[in-house]
Amino acid sequence: MRNLLLAVSATFILTTSFYRDTREVSADNTIENPVPLSSESENSPVLNVDAAAELYKTINFGSGNKMNEEVFGKAFQGYSNLMKAGKLDNGAGILTVCDFSLSSTKKRLWVIDMNSKKVLFNELVAHGKNTGEEFATKFSNTESSLQSSMGFYITESTYNGSNGYSLKLIGMDKGYNDNAYKRAIVMHGADYISEEFIKAQNRIGRSWGCPAVARELAEPIINTIKGQNVLFIYYPDQTYLESSEWLKA
Repeated sequence: MRNLLLAVSATFILTTSFYRDTREVSADNTIENPVPLSSESENSPVLNVDAAAELYKTINFGSGNKMNEEVFGKAFQGYSNLMKAGKLDNGAGILTVCDFSLSSTKKRLWVIDMNSKKVLFNELVAHGKNTGEEFATKFSNTESSLQSSMGFYITESTYNGSNGYSLKLIGMDKGYNDNAYKRAIVMHGADYISEEFIKAQNRIGRSWGCPAVARELAEPIINTIKGQNVLFIYYPDQTYLESSEWLKA
């Protein structure tokens, strides 16, 4: 019997040693046609896209503007990755998105409660003076550029400064907004963020690079998003979208 078992084992090893993975492999050693990852895999890009799409359907946008679904998907990807990386408190449930692909005359800032799946604020938000007129077109990470910086931020503490009640922001994208703290890029209120200003100038006023909001809304918005939550300034810059570590699946 022992000889029989040895013979069977030898036959199994011999036959399986000729098995070849028939999936195609590219020059950089990545599998071109991989077996689909299980639904429990945290690294599955399909899972992340599907999760964002399902969550988007459940968000109550109320009577405000509805955020572009693709923009939300990217914001959610970054929010999830920052959470996984331990950059946020476990209780961080607020996601703020500024869609700077839109006209400054549009309410392009959304504050979303990720737990209740409800938009808490949908308001006007300014871009930097040297970033553009009605539309944002130029971005910078350089001090004194007076330009906005795209990317993911973590909200920090509040203070009262020359612009009143303000919120410090920590830029998390190297080369894109990681100089934000040194540049004093913060959220604050401003009188030039108003419908009246739009009627007079066909745009809202512009900041020195800060995501400024209406003066009367600064305190309630800041108090909602402060304390290690995520703020995402979106712009469809392909180089950024392909290189940000927080947007990787």
